[in-house]
Amino acid sequence: MHLPDWKRAVIKIGSNLIAPGGQALSTAHLLPLARFVQASRAQGREVILVSSGAVAAGRAALRERSAEAHGMAGKQALAAIGQARLMSFWARFFDEPVAQLLLTHDDLKHRRRYLNARNTLRELLALKALPVVNENDSVAVDELRLGDNDNLAAHVAVLAEAELLIIVSDIDGLYDADPRGNPDARLIPEVARIDAGIYALAGGAGSTVGTGGMRTKIQAAEKATTRGITTLIVNGRKPEVLEALARRELTGTQFPRTESALNAKKHWMLHALPSAGQVEVDAGAARALRERGASLLPAGVTAVLGEFRQGDAIEIRLEGRSIAKGISQYDADELGKIVGRKSSEIAELLGRDAAETVVHRDDLVMI
Repeated sequence: MHLPDWKRAVIKIGSNLIAPGGQALSTAHLLPLARFVQASRAQGREVILVSSGAVAAGRAALRERSAEAHGMAGKQALAAIGQARLMSFWARFFDEPVAQLLLTHDDLKHRRRYLNARNTLRELLALKALPVVNENDSVAVDELRLGDNDNLAAHVAVLAEAELLIIVSDIDGLYDADPRGNPDARLIPEVARIDAGIYALAGGAGSTVGTGGMRTKIQAAEKATTRGITTLIVNGRKPEVLEALARRELTGTQFPRTESALNAKKHWMLHALPSAGQVEVDAGAARALRERGASLLPAGVTAVLGEFRQGDAIEIRLEGRSIAKGISQYDADELGKIVGRKSSEIAELLGRDAAETVVHRDDLVMI
């Protein structure tokens, strides 16, 4: 399969390639990847790496001193120790400056920090540095974690306004069955549309069907393609696959970008901003949102669920199914007082002037 031309790419390297068995950093599978990066940069293209491996590097460093780390704080300490080794490891492959950028979900959730991260990436690329991005495991707590580097890579691709996201793993791509147990499983070369059937091929958490953390890879592809970024899954254990990529030939699975990509703000709301609550709406309101691109009015709301504040993101649901997401103009308790009421009644009910809309159409994205 022939790839579209690209100027900027994000490459995510799986932990099984960087630290096989989770033991220590290894160059065993990375020389072909480094050659691909160097060749791409020599052609005037820009590359950003998203790299795992900090915890494994920290663990190896402690083993050298016959020491161990335990618990969450221990894992965070391993990441802190390992980050320096990880950056030194990547610097060995390239003559250009290698720059570290550590992110958490908090950096993506807050719009100003999100834009600051984007500006940093742009400046690093302008300086001809090679950015290496990782999750900031040394300080992130569970509620601020992105959770996996596949989805982190998709966020970085959106931040950087890349044309291409390459997920380099230890599996050839997405199969129509589990290739570990089914010799007749076939590789799917292209996924034109990501839907429930595609997710079913990946299996659920703990499933024996899922291969190579495939579910998070599909999630990443969905995030990226809806912003207009073509996504690939390729096998980094096969040098010939990366050599072919340099010729814009793909052996793996391609998720083509969608033709009607979301704008930057709506993509950020949908994929980076966590929902703090939900509102149920009636069929008329749902139709107005979907067909006319209308704002959500109090009259169309039938129930308020959760505790959220003005400015928080909320899910908009019809009969229990999420149909949209947006930024609320009200706290949950205030909204509860005006459910089903006309906009003209809001001031009297709340005792003050307030927004006529629950979610303005400029702050709303359909799901």
